[in-house]
Amino acid sequence: MQYPATFTPDTEDGGFVITFRDIPEAISQAETVDEALAMAADALLSAMDFYFEDSRPVPLPSKAKRGEHLIALSASVSSKVLLLNEMLSQQVAPSELARRLDTTRQEVNRLIDLSHATKIDRIEEALGVLGKHLELSVA
Repeated sequence: MQYPATFTPDTEDGGFVITFRDIPEAISQAETVDEALAMAADALLSAMDFYFEDSRPVPLPSKAKRGEHLIALSASVSSKVLLLNEMLSQQVAPSELARRLDTTRQEVNRLIDLSHATKIDRIEEALGVLGKHLELSVA
């Protein structure tokens, strides 16, 4: 998943203000374009926590417009976003997903915890019991 970010020059303080139209919670500031790219990735990842903590669907990225920079989430975070969104879409609670996976709720909570390292195969399995198939591609 790659989210388009806008780097707006800050005429008062210099540098850039970083915003994401798909993820309005992700805002940052940087002095240079290189720094802005790193700060944008941090801001985007941090903003994902708000959605996960509130059990809200994460908006999927829209196509970039001219002048926007694409900021990628890791494959692990992207797959967790897809899992959370599918659970919310189907109204499947972590306890129900645990039952379907024949595991504990604690393990399911780790599957949707952005700070927990999770094997992508397990996320794929969780999506499978929700009737979905995880696909990866190289661009």
